[in-house]
Amino acid sequence: MLKRVFVAPDPGRTRLRFATRAVLGVGLAVVVCGLAGHSLVGAVIGGLAALLALFTVTDATVRGQAVTTALLPVVGLPVLAVAAEVHDQPVLRDLFFLAVVGAGVYARRWGPRGHSLGVFAFMTYFIAQFLQATPRHLPELYAAVLLSVPAAAAVRFGLWCYERRTPPAPAVAPPDGTGLGRITTRQAVQATVGAGFALVVGQMVSGERWYWAVGATWWIFVNTTSRGETLVRGFRRVLGTVLGIGLGLLVAVPLHGAAVPSAALIAVCVFGIFYTAAVSYTWMMLCVTLLAELLYGLLGMLEPALLALRVAETGIGALGAVLAVLFVLPVTTHRVTDAWIQRALRSVHACTAEAAARLAGDPAADPAPRVAELEQQLARVRLAVAPLVHPLNPMLGRKRRARRVLALLDDCAREVRGLVAVAADPEASHDARLAAACWRVQAAVEALTGGPAEREIAGLTPQPSATEPALAHLHGLERALAELATPLRTPPGSPLVGA
Repeated sequence: MLKRVFVAPDPGRTRLRFATRAVLGVGLAVVVCGLAGHSLVGAVIGGLAALLALFTVTDATVRGQAVTTALLPVVGLPVLAVAAEVHDQPVLRDLFFLAVVGAGVYARRWGPRGHSLGVFAFMTYFIAQFLQATPRHLPELYAAVLLSVPAAAAVRFGLWCYERRTPPAPAVAPPDGTGLGRITTRQAVQATVGAGFALVVGQMVSGERWYWAVGATWWIFVNTTSRGETLVRGFRRVLGTVLGIGLGLLVAVPLHGAAVPSAALIAVCVFGIFYTAAVSYTWMMLCVTLLAELLYGLLGMLEPALLALRVAETGIGALGAVLAVLFVLPVTTHRVTDAWIQRALRSVHACTAEAAARLAGDPAADPAPRVAELEQQLARVRLAVAPLVHPLNPMLGRKRRARRVLALLDDCAREVRGLVAVAADPEASHDARLAAACWRVQAAVEALTGGPAEREIAGLTPQPSATEPALAHLHGLERALAELATPLRTPPGSPLVGA
């Protein structure tokens, strides 16, 4: 797990810049709130609002990110007002909380912006429970949000907008075959049911910290689609929380809320959340848990019993998520994984065709964006297959097949990248054999995705090694696609990743 975080590739040092900028943005927001005369509570909500503004906004373009950031207070402030108004009415408070959960998940059908606004709305309601906010607190809380979000935006879009110097990442929509709208609706129902379970059981365990259970359920559903993905994420959340609690007993509790060391460790936690998010949900949750412990220490509420309660409430939230995805409108891992694999294979063919056109002398052909799209789709395949390759998965045969599929898809990506690099060379010339090789790649992709050439997969034979770089990459691609037929075409009773 350590190796996965600290040795994981970081092309262009993107994760490092992302995390460093987050520390600057959150730090500036807290300083601004302090200079404005806010109390510690106001500074806390300001820092959390800035953290969310920097973390959740993921639009493909800088302009889109700026628009979404500007909309965060538009969504968050009304939710904060409702949470404060119903604070002393438990039934209404709980019903509104569940409504925010369902609406926040449902909003994902509108892409990254809907996802960001849904997360911000939920976390605003959650923070109101954390701070026990009532109407008399609203002026300070409103001001903190309205100061902190622009402060974070000033760092992100003014001081250090490194995205302006890099091309925007391609927006990869989920495959049509998954029925995104229907899956989003199912997940909204699942999240609401799971949160309802967590809310009721969490209140039985603690009348004050029950919202931790609801928060655990919510975050387990974030960035997941299938039943298996949700189960794996739930396990990792509990593991990260337990590890974070253990670290907190050694670090946060002995500090007794001392301001300077707590502030320094909070900055480290913010950096860790952003730096590890893309590679390890367990490590991210460890940082989130330690951050929460340090905040409770600053507020004078941290004690070992509170940490034990957090573990219990997290377990309740994870259980709620597990029960919901197993028994409420389940979306199978096999269904989602198959759709993403097919999308990745079609992208392989598109990259190949674009590179071949470039080699043939077409100046308009540009395979680079296709490669970037393929990389995103392969990342999504890995996420979808994660439940099967998880160490605790007992289905060893399916685990081996899934690992084989991932290895062969990585081979395809490597050959495609090599082919695109050759095509970018102005000295490269078109070889007449490229057209035949590209046709064979197209036939193999159609066979694997159920197209009209499906009957021809058996006729594909490995080609002799070629000395020309472009042909060598195409032949390697053909071999990888031919080998994919075995793990992908398993008997109906043994799907790739289970029912």
